[in-house]
Amino acid sequence: MRVVIAGGHGQIALRLERLLAERGDTAVGLIRKPEQAHDLEALGAEPVVCDLEWTPAAELADHLRGADAVVFAAGAGPASGSARKESVDRAAAVLLADAAGLAGVGRYVLISSMGLERADDPGVHPEFAAYLRAKALAEDELRRRELAWTVLRPGRLTDDQGAGLVRLAAPPLPMGSVPRDDVAQVLLALLDTPASTGRTLELVSGTESVADALHRALAAG
Repeated sequence: MRVVIAGGHGQIALRLERLLAERGDTAVGLIRKPEQAHDLEALGAEPVVCDLEWTPAAELADHLRGADAVVFAAGAGPASGSARKESVDRAAAVLLADAAGLAGVGRYVLISSMGLERADDPGVHPEFAAYLRAKALAEDELRRRELAWTVLRPGRLTDDQGAGLVRLAAPPLPMGSVPRDDVAQVLLALLDTPASTGRTLELVSGTESVADALHRALAAG
């Protein structure tokens, strides 16, 4: 399987690239800075320098041709300002969908976020509210595309060592945290599971293995 990952130097993306490479798949990471390439190569991934804020869809499509799936793991970052939440968390996700369509790549997995409904809560910081709105709009745009899409909404991300024990279900789940290691494991399982297309799933730490949690979530309808 050949998987192209937008935001290829992000913390979840690096973990997913390692998992793909370890089992013999091809992971291609789209990165903004040439100096990030070494980190991907050390994991066995292929780096491609491509700034999603400035690259036209037709040019991006050239990097996607021959892929079996794309994963949107990019993010503007917590201190980037509201404008970049729009240009990265929404617009770049839509750009990847447009390019996937042009390249004939049908499978698209979007990393979103739990808590999108909190965007208009009075206690939410304006910049975080902009992030939540951007993610919600990206989800809406993706659902309008003729793609085999899956939306994964993790809870609060941690750098704790993954336990491989999760809770995965259609929204809403109670807010919780989840290690980035486990998010990457779930992404890998979603890529391997065609039945997960057309589904929006929320993810927190739990008590079930990734395989069992995914099976239960899909069986629940």
